[in-house]
Amino acid sequence: MRTLLQDLRYSLRQFFQNPGFSLTALISLALGIGAATAVFSVLYSGLLHPYPYRAAEHLVALRIHNQQGDSSVASLNGSQVRAIEQVSAIESVLATGYHSLYLTGQEVQENVSVVGITANTFSDLGIPAFLGRGILPSDVAEGNASQSVAVISYEFWQRHYLSASDILGRPLELDHQSYQIVGVAAPRFRWAYDGDIYVPLRLTQNSAANLLVYLRLKEGTSREAANAELQPLIERFAAENPKRYPEHFKVSLEDMNSYSFRRVGGTLYLMFGAVMLLLVIGCANVSILLLARGTARQYELSVRSAMGASRGRIVRQLLTESMLLAAAGAMLGIAASYQILFGIRYLTPYTFAPEAEITINRPVLCFAVALAFWTALLFGLWPALRLSRTRAAQISTAGRSRMTVALTTRRTHDLLIAAQIAMTLLLLAASGSAMRSFINMMHRPLGYDPRNVMSLQISIRDDRYTSWDARTNYFEQLRDKVSEIPGVTSAAISIFSNPPRSGLDTGFKISGRPSVEPEKALLQLVSPDFFSALHIPLLRGRIWTTRENRNAAHFAVVNRTLAQRYFPNGDALGHSVKLSTLEEPGMLAAPGTSDAWLTIAGVVDDVLNDNLQNPIQPAIYVPFTFLVPDGVQILVRANVPPLTLLGTVRSQIAQVDPEQRISGRTEELAKWISNGPEWRQERLAAWVFPLFGLMAITLAAVGLYSVVAYIVAQRTNEFGIRMALGALPGNLLRLVLSSASRSVSLGIVAGIALTFALSKILAHYANGNTHDAPLLIAVTVVMILVALCASLIPARHASRIDPIVALRHE
Repeated sequence: MRTLLQDLRYSLRQFFQNPGFSLTALISLALGIGAATAVFSVLYSGLLHPYPYRAAEHLVALRIHNQQGDSSVASLNGSQVRAIEQVSAIESVLATGYHSLYLTGQEVQENVSVVGITANTFSDLGIPAFLGRGILPSDVAEGNASQSVAVISYEFWQRHYLSASDILGRPLELDHQSYQIVGVAAPRFRWAYDGDIYVPLRLTQNSAANLLVYLRLKEGTSREAANAELQPLIERFAAENPKRYPEHFKVSLEDMNSYSFRRVGGTLYLMFGAVMLLLVIGCANVSILLLARGTARQYELSVRSAMGASRGRIVRQLLTESMLLAAAGAMLGIAASYQILFGIRYLTPYTFAPEAEITINRPVLCFAVALAFWTALLFGLWPALRLSRTRAAQISTAGRSRMTVALTTRRTHDLLIAAQIAMTLLLLAASGSAMRSFINMMHRPLGYDPRNVMSLQISIRDDRYTSWDARTNYFEQLRDKVSEIPGVTSAAISIFSNPPRSGLDTGFKISGRPSVEPEKALLQLVSPDFFSALHIPLLRGRIWTTRENRNAAHFAVVNRTLAQRYFPNGDALGHSVKLSTLEEPGMLAAPGTSDAWLTIAGVVDDVLNDNLQNPIQPAIYVPFTFLVPDGVQILVRANVPPLTLLGTVRSQIAQVDPEQRISGRTEELAKWISNGPEWRQERLAAWVFPLFGLMAITLAAVGLYSVVAYIVAQRTNEFGIRMALGALPGNLLRLVLSSASRSVSLGIVAGIALTFALSKILAHYANGNTHDAPLLIAVTVVMILVALCASLIPARHASRIDPIVALRHE
């Protein structure tokens, strides 16, 4: 124990005597461990295992794929859910329905998300309620005349009831219907729609019902086998109601988190590859430092050996130093991992499962720490194991000047530096690609002006405004009242038109042009003020009038992409198109529109309508009165910050219907876009990759500097002789730089080769082009400049050595 304490004290003195070496090694380990642990933790908790539910890997969503490869979640009615329960591959079916209701019976009516769930949901998912109980089969039993029950979410309990312990049994009123609170859901129970309140769902025969369905597969049943059983059943549903299904569709069962995985999984995997590179670079940096330091101490180790120190004693001393360095770096890495995780969670898109609880993953943290210890152990002991065999006679005859680095050690340094340079250049190429992609997306014209425009979501209850006349007049009254507010310059109604992804996929035919399959376009139902509200230019023709809008006149306006694709001669105006789908479940169609031909009255400029990165799709705009759902979006443009008018907007809406509320969260369109998953995904890549690249450049520069400085120190006597024989400082400067240029050149060539080899992966997930010649030239120049600066400092020191001092250097 006494010897161990001596070794620890000596190791600490060594660290404090060489602060540059110690800080560089510690920072290298901390950055590598922290970044790798944080990114993998996000991957594991956010995408790979986000759900706390029992056997979550057997829970799947039922999706329908059309011929174009697009998919949508299947929505079924009660009788269809009962039919699926009979499929042999299915263990259970969890159906949910969503409603935006008002919390009534109190001073302020609050809009809340209410999710209807089947009675088996809580028990099947294996998540007991935090307080009370969940929904039971007795709550939906036939003939049950007891009061309706409700389970509130954990967040709603905290926000609305301030975590009151006596919440069970309290009454709850939703749209003037009374419920009794029987439970508070667990903190991580946010099933399906992340609702505020969960109520029993009764499976009725209503054919218009739209229930989201999740299935639990039986143990040992593959998805392919379940797909084969479900395909004929869903085809039967489609035959009963063909308008709800695409032609020639395929049934597919997918993970519940497949959408999030497709959107951001690739970016996070690429990030994980980047931080693993960073971890390897950091460990390589520590290896270089330890090798250089160990070789520089060869004279000291040989003297200690000559004075009687055993080989085991020397090895134990260096082992203590290496392990102490690794332990300190690991502790800093653990602290850094929490800070990096916090930053990634802030930048990461919110398309992860809401149930996900992203925390530090302990297994990968242990792996990163173990790798750091292994690196310190291997490269810390290497010089000791080799040099502890040095005989004392070698010291007396050869002197310290002959104890220079072996050729194999120098080659090891060169290879490690080249590997660092190559991996750093690869990271810089990915960083440049990600940044360029984000900048291009920021400057890509939207085609409309989202500034000073807010979106109001208006939903009505199922039992109100059930006729087409009543519903269209009601929405028009709301729009008129909002447009009367001082400061509002324009108000418009839109359906399926939430930028930057807007429109309902539909087929259409062009009059006089026979076609086997309908052409595809995005259908957007809007009022005539829509174009002026978003500043979308009218290129040719005209927009339908307010009177024509009320009468659902058979007019259409198309975008420039559709006009150029299908009417290349510029004769789109006056032609007629027929939409293949003008009936949707839960929506009221205007009389006489099911088989109507619509005259193209105008052509407007293109707007981004298929997210921010995809090409613009053909679009057809028609009066919103053609197909009216139970909810619309009112776009309000103002000459003042529009959110400041929200209180006045609510008052105006209440004048039409005192019980009408604005659904969901109201935001400006500009913020809506910047908070969208695509924007945040690109911002994540544009921020994180350059940060990793900067870390890698720093580590590579420090590693190169340490090797060149070490070479200069080892060749001090040689440089003195050269200067005594007449060598100029410039000659020594070129000599030192040329010794570093070999590893730098090899690293740059290898880095460019790696970039080309992995270009498809980088281009796909970093959303950029790494084959871009200016980008590759730029990152190569950056690496050369960094390497030059890292080498120039010790090289200048070598060129200024006093020959007398150098000749005495032993």
